[in-house]
Formats: sequence, C-alpha cells, structure tokens
Amino acid sequence: MHYDVFNGDADGIIALLQLRFAQPKESTLITGVKRDIALLNQVATKDDAASVTALDISMEKNHAALESLLARGVDVFYCDHHRSGAIPDSSNLEAIINLDAQVCTSLLINQKLKGRYVHWAIAGAFGDNLNERADNLSKSVGLTSDETEFLKELGVLINYNGYGASLSDLHIEPAALYQALQEYESPFKLRENLSSPYYKLKQGYKQDYEQVLNLDPVFITESCRVFELPNEAWARRISGVYGNELANQEPKLAHAVLTLNQNQSDYTVSVRAPLLNRVGADEICVQFKTGGGRKAAAGINQLLVNEKQRFFDTLHKFYI
Repeated sequence: MHYDVFNGDADGIIALLQLRFAQPKESTLITGVKRDIALLNQVATKDDAASVTALDISMEKNHAALESLLARGVDVFYCDHHRSGAIPDSSNLEAIINLDAQVCTSLLINQKLKGRYVHWAIAGAFGDNLNERADNLSKSVGLTSDETEFLKELGVLINYNGYGASLSDLHIEPAALYQALQEYESPFKLRENLSSPYYKLKQGYKQDYEQVLNLDPVFITESCRVFELPNEAWARRISGVYGNELANQEPKLAHAVLTLNQNQSDYTVSVRAPLLNRVGADEICVQFKTGGGRKAAAGINQLLVNEKQRFFDTLHKFYI
C-alpha cells in the first residue's frame, strides 16, 4: 500500500496535486488541519505500508516515525521546507529538503517536475505568502495580470481552508478538497465551474474576513504588531491568512495573531517574520513548548495565557 501524507494547507495540497497529475498512483490519503503535522505517526502503525510520500510536514516533528518506516524497509519520498533536524542516511529515503525562506514545497515539486504544472505551483507559492516569487514565476511563463490575480486568490483560499482546531472548523476537509481539485488539471478551469470548490471557499472567506476589518492590535512596538482573535470558528479559520495579510501591509514589522482556544486557558499563535527580513519566526516559536515552523512563518499550538506577555517580549526583542 502507498500512503500520500501531506499538510492540509495550500502548499501541501498543491504539491501533491502536481505530483499525482504527473505520476498517478493509487494511494491512501493522510492529512488534517494545517497544524496537524505529526502525520507520519499514522503510517508508522500500518503493517501494509510499502511506500510513502510525505509533503510539507516538518521532518523534525516526524523523525521517530520516519526512522521506524525506514528501518522496516519502507520507501519514502520526503519533500519539505520546514525544520528538518538530522536527515536519516538510508537507501530507502529520497529527500528534497530546502529551508530557504523564499521556498515552499509546491515550488520544490515544480522544480522536480520541470515546470509541468507551473500554474498550480504559482497558486501554491501565493498560498504560502511567497508573493514576489509567485509574481516573478507568473511573469516568466507569460501569464496575464488577471490570470496571476486569480492564482493568488486561489492559493490564499486553499490555504485559508486549512486553518482550524479540528476538521469540523473547515469548510472542506483537506482530503476531500484535494480529491475535488484533482478534477482540474488546469487551475483556471475552476473559474468555469460555478460549483467548484473555488466558489465555496470564496464565499466563506468573504464572510470571515469581514470580522477582522476593524481589528486593532493588542500589542504594538517599533518592531512588531500582535492581534488577538476570540474563541470562534471563523477566527480559527481566518487566523493564518490574516497574519499573512498583516505582514504584507507592514513588511518591516513582525506580526503575530493569537486565537483563544476552546479551553479558554491558552492560545493558538501564528507568527510572521517581517517580509523584509524573513528569519526568526521558528526560533521564536520553539522557545515555547508547542512551537515550531519555518524561518518566515511559524506558530505555537498552545501558548498559555500567563505566557502571553513573555511571548510579546520575545517577539519584540528578536526584531528590535
């Protein structure tokens, strides 16, 4: 049995779309909400696993499960741009790992496939807020400004759909969204079908975004801005994409969005490094127990309420 294991955000979904358009393969899908990244644990317990593709999930967070699979002789293709830790030395492992802040998994798969599904790769890069890279790639393949804007919106919408505390928060479960998008080898075909996922996500995003239009920061300094969202499903959905938009508004500043969790005792945190200095988000977040991510964008799954001020100070001091 082959398992496709992928992050439920735009980058993970679109990386797998490209790969399976080029290399169709019957597989079992394993994914989840964006922050559910320790996904290889689900495969490590499967006796029928013969091969695995892992996309856009931190190798560092999946190291023990990966080592277990490799020790059993399972073939693994691993492509990612998050913190990796030590990459195992195994003839059963093919790894494409690039931690550059201007890279995402969709772009790495695009390179592997020599641009065969570049339009999808552009949408994936926009979804990961690599706007300059995506714009330049769009120009290099001759897209119009209208086509580029559509791919940007599509990437943002697919990414937006991945945020939530559980699958019930999402408009479309990531595995179902991936399967629906498989019907569209060209992303531009989504515009032509009024019942496509694009239109459902567009409507949901519009309703959620209206909630944050007049939000003020709860903490602001010369180096960062922090915003806080309530314990609501709409807030959990919009948090990550909202963080990206804030970063685009003030590219010199770091940003964080704190969303109160359902237990009322801690927050889910999204951190964005300044766009003009795409480093440090992961270094900040790993100082807290449930933190992780990459240089440009990272997060904390459970920031205790009484650690909030320490987080504010850590964010500010890192970029001062």
